[in-house]
Amino acid sequence: MTKFEALGLQKSLLDAVTDLGFETPSEVQEKAIPILLEQETDLVALAQTGTGKTAAFGFPLIQKIQSDSRTTQGLILSPTRELCLQITNELKLYAKYEKNINVVAIYGGASITDQAKQVKRGAQIVVATPGRMKDMIGRRLVDISKIDYCILDEADEMLNMGFFEDIKDILSNTPKEKSTWLFSATMPKEVSVIAKKFMHNPKEITVGDKNSGATTVQHEYYVVGGRDRYPALKRLADTNPDIFSVIFCRTKRDTQKVAEKLIEDGYNAGALHGDLSQNQRDLVMNSFRKKQIQMLVATDVAARGIDVDDITHVINYQLPDEIETYTHRSGRTGRAGKSGISMVIVTRSELRKIKSIENKIKQKFLQKTIPTGIEICEIQLYHLANKIKETEINEEVESYLPAINDVFKDLDREELIKKIISVEFTRFFNYYNKTRDLNSADAGSSGERHRERGGDVPTSGSVRYFINVGEKDGYDWMSLKDFIRDTVGLDKDDVFKVDVKESFSFFNTDAEATEKILATFTEFKVDGRFVNVEVSKNPGGGGGRGGRDRKRSGGGKDRSRSSSRSRDRNSSGKGRDRKSSEGGATYSGKRRSKRKSDFF
Repeated sequence: MTKFEALGLQKSLLDAVTDLGFETPSEVQEKAIPILLEQETDLVALAQTGTGKTAAFGFPLIQKIQSDSRTTQGLILSPTRELCLQITNELKLYAKYEKNINVVAIYGGASITDQAKQVKRGAQIVVATPGRMKDMIGRRLVDISKIDYCILDEADEMLNMGFFEDIKDILSNTPKEKSTWLFSATMPKEVSVIAKKFMHNPKEITVGDKNSGATTVQHEYYVVGGRDRYPALKRLADTNPDIFSVIFCRTKRDTQKVAEKLIEDGYNAGALHGDLSQNQRDLVMNSFRKKQIQMLVATDVAARGIDVDDITHVINYQLPDEIETYTHRSGRTGRAGKSGISMVIVTRSELRKIKSIENKIKQKFLQKTIPTGIEICEIQLYHLANKIKETEINEEVESYLPAINDVFKDLDREELIKKIISVEFTRFFNYYNKTRDLNSADAGSSGERHRERGGDVPTSGSVRYFINVGEKDGYDWMSLKDFIRDTVGLDKDDVFKVDVKESFSFFNTDAEATEKILATFTEFKVDGRFVNVEVSKNPGGGGGRGGRDRKRSGGGKDRSRSSSRSRDRNSSGKGRDRKSSEGGATYSGKRRSKRKSDFF
C-alpha cells in the first residue's frame, strides 16, 4: 500500500507525519497530494467529511509556500469559525519542522484589529470564514491580490449557508493565475458555478461515488407520530447506554428546546446553535470533546465545526430541507474508518423524503421500530450487570467489609445479586414496564410473543439472539455480523439487526438458521473464552442494525419520570433535573451518564 514517502512529500513534512502517527494515507490524500505537488493546476476533489481532506491540501500547500517571504500566498476559506480554527491548528502541526511559516485564522466573534495585526506581521497562509474575510478586504486590512493558492474547503456547505456572493466577491480580489483547489462532499449546482467561473480546466478526483454517503455509516429510520418524536428520541438513547451522539434539529429554537428537555430528564446533553455566544459555544464543544456531554443537539450550521472521530450515532430529530445537508449530517459519524449509525425519526408524511435521500446517497435505509419498554429494560439490565462486573475495586472499602458482611450475613449469593441489581434496575423497570408502542401504524407490528432467553426454539419468522461479546471485545456491528456469518457459515444477508453494546450484543436471523446457530455456539470458544448464544425474549429486536429489518409490536401506556435530585446544569450539560414525561405516573432517580460505563 502507498505510504506517505511515495507521495513526494519533503523530509520536514514526513517528520511531522511520523509525529502525528499517520501511517497510511487516506484515499483522498493518496489521489490529491501527488497531483498538487507535481503540477500547478486547479483541482476539484469530492470526498466525504472525515476522510482526511485537510492533510490532502495542507501538506502540498505548506511544501509549495515560500517561507522566506512574508507575503500572503495561500488563502483557505471554510464555512465556520470552529472549522477555521481546526484547519489552522492542523496546518501548524504539519508545519512544525518548517521555519518561518505563519498560519493565521480570521473569523467572526474575535477582535478584527488583533487579526489584522497578525496578518500584517507576515502570514503566508490565511484561513478564514467568508464573512470576516470579506469584511477585512473591505477595510483593506488584508491583501490577497498576490496569493498563489486558494482553497475552498467544504465548498458545498459554504454555499448552502448563503456565502455564494461573498465567495464570488473574495475570489474577484485574487489573481487569475493562481491555483484553486475546491474540496467538497457533494457537487450541487452552486459549486459547479463556482468551479466554472473561477477555475480553469480543473482536474477532478472522487473518493467513492459522487454525492454518495460514507460506506462506514448505516442509515436507519423510525416512523412515529408527530407528538412522539421526543419520547422516541429518549428510547433510542436508552437503547444505546454508551451513546456519544449529535442530534440535528432544523431551527435554533427546536435545538435549544430539545437540549433543555434532555437535561431536565437527566441526560448529559448540550445545545449548539447560532444564538450562543462564542464563549458558550467553546464551552459546549470542549465538554463534548471530553465526553462530558454525550448528546449534543445542534443546528446544521453550528455543527460544521464538529471534528470528533468517535461519534457513535447521528440522530436526525428532524430531516433537513436539502438532501446534501443530510450527507453532511451523517458524515459526523463513521469517521476515520470506524463504523457509525445515522438514525432518522420521521412521520408518515415524511417517508417520501427517505426514498429521495436513498437515491442521492446511493445507500438503502433500514426501517426500524422504536424499541419497546421491555426491550430497553433487557438491554439496560445486561449493561448494569457488566458495569458491576467491570468496576475497579476501591481498596478503601476494605476496612468497612466486616461491618458490611455482617449486614449481608443472612443473604445467600443469588439473593444478594438480585438485590444489588434491583437497586438501580427497579426504577428503570417501573418507568418502562407496560409502556405504549410509539411506532406509527406503518412502522409495522406482529403478533409474535416475547420468549424468555433459552426458551422454546422458534420455528418461523425472525429470531432474536443474545451473544456475550461486545465492544470491549473489539466488535462493532459490521465486524460482529461478519464473525457470526463466517463462524456459522451463513450468507451475507442471513444475519441482520446486529446491535452491539459494551459487553454483549443482539442479532437476528430467520428461524431456519436457529438450530444451526445454537449448535455452532454450543461449547464454542474464542481464545479460550466461551462465546454463548441464546434465543432472546425479544424476537422483533428493535434499535438494532446490520441488515434487514423485521416488524414487531410494543404495548401499554407510557409513564413519565422525574429526577429525585437537582444539580446545576445549563445547555452545555449543567442544569437542574426536572419532570418530563411520555405520559402518566413518574419515577424518581437521577440519570448518571457522565462515564460510558454508567448504567444510564
